[in-house]
Amino acid sequence: MSPLQLAHSAFAPVQAAIDAGRIPGAVLGVVEGSGRAVLAAGAAQKVPVSRPITPGTWFDLASLTKVLFTTPRILALAEAGDIDLDGPLTQLLPDLRQYDPAAWERRVTFRQCLGHLTPFPPVVPIYTYGRDPELLRAWILQHEWQAGPPVYSDINFILLGLALERFYKKPIRAMEPGSGFAWSADPNQSAATEDCTWRGRVLSGEVHDDNTSALQGAGHAGLFGTADALLDHAHGLLAGTGISRFVKDHQRQPLSDTRTHGWQRAHPGWSGGDAAAPETIGHTGFTGTGLWLDFANGRAWTLLTNRIHPTRHFDSGIVELRRAVGDVICKEA
Repeated sequence: MSPLQLAHSAFAPVQAAIDAGRIPGAVLGVVEGSGRAVLAAGAAQKVPVSRPITPGTWFDLASLTKVLFTTPRILALAEAGDIDLDGPLTQLLPDLRQYDPAAWERRVTFRQCLGHLTPFPPVVPIYTYGRDPELLRAWILQHEWQAGPPVYSDINFILLGLALERFYKKPIRAMEPGSGFAWSADPNQSAATEDCTWRGRVLSGEVHDDNTSALQGAGHAGLFGTADALLDHAHGLLAGTGISRFVKDHQRQPLSDTRTHGWQRAHPGWSGGDAAAPETIGHTGFTGTGLWLDFANGRAWTLLTNRIHPTRHFDSGIVELRRAVGDVICKEA
């Protein structure tokens, strides 16, 4: 089945979600070999103005930043010998919990952060401690974090982002985000996200994640891109072009039953659907985005939605929608 046929089949549950008012709009893209297809429907924005979505609409990719930007750059440092993945973050962040040499945070490794194998909490409202980005960075490094069982944690990638800033001696937003991606986008060409109570406006083209906004750039969120940019990136990973074998292989290497370096791997109940091949990896973003790569069949797909527009406090059904799309693509391919 061609990518266009696959996209049309998989778009049925997406269109149903739009028609039911569960998501404002969506873009679905599929790439396999040299073929690709991108379909779009619905609204890029509903309030305070109405705009249609298009195949070229820019999306706030949220946590896809973890795998599109931060993960490959940390792995590149390891390949170059600039860090040891199994060494502590203090290789680049020597002041992490510097007032307590025995603090557990000082023993956390780069690999543990990439695989979400640390005791950090899933998320903390760092932005509520102020709007000074340098003060917040200092707070993150000196805060006595409450340890718990390993969970998917933004803190892991916030710290990895700080490590990148230390190595390159520049803020993340001054680093090249990669071909086809950006740290902000034209509001008129972007899918709107939330009517933000903290910032007092509907967000479009500026980062939705509150912590990233307060930090003025972070390693866990902040990247913007289109479906075509995501498919280009996925095609490069599938084909092994424009990326070293070390970086590619580590992004696929299992670290747990559910994680690789940065990515989620196929497992029962995951976002890519239960029909996905075991070699498949993927990742999602809070704003309603996602990217999945099926290495066994040389195929990738992305589902981009603005499911939190105009509010996150609504059951959009995004979990079930992602799985439904993945099952159609994997079963009918």
